[in-house]
Amino acid sequence: MNANPIYSETVTLPANRACVLSVGHLNKSFGNNKVLVDFSMHLFEGESIVIFGKSGCGKSVLIKCIIGLLRPDEGRIIVLDHDVSMLSHDEMDVLRAKMGFLFQSNALYDSMTVRENLEFPLRRHWIQLGQSEIDKLVSEALEDVGLLHTIDIMPSELSGGMRKRIALARTLILKPKIMMYDEPTTGLDPITGNEIIDLMIEIQKKYNTSSIVISHDMNCIKKVSDRIIMLIDGTCYAIGSFETVSKSTDEKIKPFFV
Repeated sequence: MNANPIYSETVTLPANRACVLSVGHLNKSFGNNKVLVDFSMHLFEGESIVIFGKSGCGKSVLIKCIIGLLRPDEGRIIVLDHDVSMLSHDEMDVLRAKMGFLFQSNALYDSMTVRENLEFPLRRHWIQLGQSEIDKLVSEALEDVGLLHTIDIMPSELSGGMRKRIALARTLILKPKIMMYDEPTTGLDPITGNEIIDLMIEIQKKYNTSSIVISHDMNCIKKVSDRIIMLIDGTCYAIGSFETVSKSTDEKIKPFFV
């Protein structure tokens, strides 16, 4: 593998899978700091891509551009056939409901019960549902993560792994087409981390979601990824299967896999 990005978009993927997210020639700078430089990628239906690189290399900036929290200087982002740059605030809000985001910190509301945390996105978005329908969706999401019995508990009463599961359930309640995970195993012990990884894989299979995962956990990267992207010097430096990229002799890539 050389210094040029290696685009192998069909690695282990059937040719008939639709592209759900396309990033083309993205550039983003803050003053003189070039964070993303001519960055391009594609995410396909049912695929899981892990974005991997040093801290501060631009992974979070990329995600913020995708969900419309930051506007790139140049380039194009197409999400579920929508050009993000062309959407109004309300249209972007509707699109965001189709993109689940699991925060590293979980971002649960401490003053709300588990039930109220899961009800919040249903009430916030445009969805008009009766209480019985809301109750059904809350129960289903909690069953997906194996925590139905916690429905009336406060988040402060839960372990770190349980809070992560509740945060995942809250994200899943809107049935997103694309899931984005920010360091999903950070701060968890190895056993709990593995449980979260297995749950991510189960969720993807059950709902055929597409996933973008930001992680430094090599076990997570290896288990959940169909492909990995090496984000180096702001560029999509290399892209391919974990096996292919991890065996690279490129001096910029080798240190990550030592």
